[in-house]
Amino acid sequence: MPTSLAQTLIVVPAFNEEASVGAVVHEIAEKLPGVSVLVVDDGSADTTSVVAAEAGAEVARLPFNMGVGGAMRFGFKYALEHGFSNVIQIDADGQHDPGNVPALLAALENADLAIGARFAGAGDYTVRGPRKWAMRMLSRTLSRTAGTTLSDTTSGFKASGPRAVALFARNYPAEYLGDTIEALVIAARAGCRIVQVPVIMRPRAAGVPSHNPVKAATYLGRAFLALGFALFRPIAPAERQLNAS
Repeated sequence: MPTSLAQTLIVVPAFNEEASVGAVVHEIAEKLPGVSVLVVDDGSADTTSVVAAEAGAEVARLPFNMGVGGAMRFGFKYALEHGFSNVIQIDADGQHDPGNVPALLAALENADLAIGARFAGAGDYTVRGPRKWAMRMLSRTLSRTAGTTLSDTTSGFKASGPRAVALFARNYPAEYLGDTIEALVIAARAGCRIVQVPVIMRPRAAGVPSHNPVKAATYLGRAFLALGFALFRPIAPAERQLNAS
């Protein structure tokens, strides 16, 4: 399975990330020289597109905010149309270290989807309260669905190989948490092999993460609602087609 940087597209979904997206693009270029970078501006109201383009990225601007899933679906379609074999998602807030990309690509030699896992033995990233309970229960359920141990099922730092790129270009969920939870269910149902790679997650380079208890409880409810929809919705034709190939 091809895993070279020349065949890899870095997709950076970005919504109002003018304060950090330029530094993210520069770091990708520094640590992964020659790799192609597409910033998908998800309907930002600030200068995200301008900053990303000035930093050297290709930029696609969506007419309105579609969420990470919608931005990534565009990225997968772009990759397929432009001949890229692999897609790596790197968030625009600076939490994902591009230096981990070679390890994710190496994992694609024997897998279709590689997750950069925060809780797999690297670093000291922690979560507390309802969010921690939700992540543990989601990991247990999705590990059974995928047939492998997954400790971080809500990580957005992922590498998709050719089979997953073809699947996600046609059938990538845009709903809340669909880009993480439902995407894993779709990949598993389609017969994709999923693995995880330990990574160190960094603090946000800009913005303030929410630790509000009400929002944490809301996250818990939404996470399991997303899981329920993912597990009980009908299998899409794209999943059947890939599973049969």
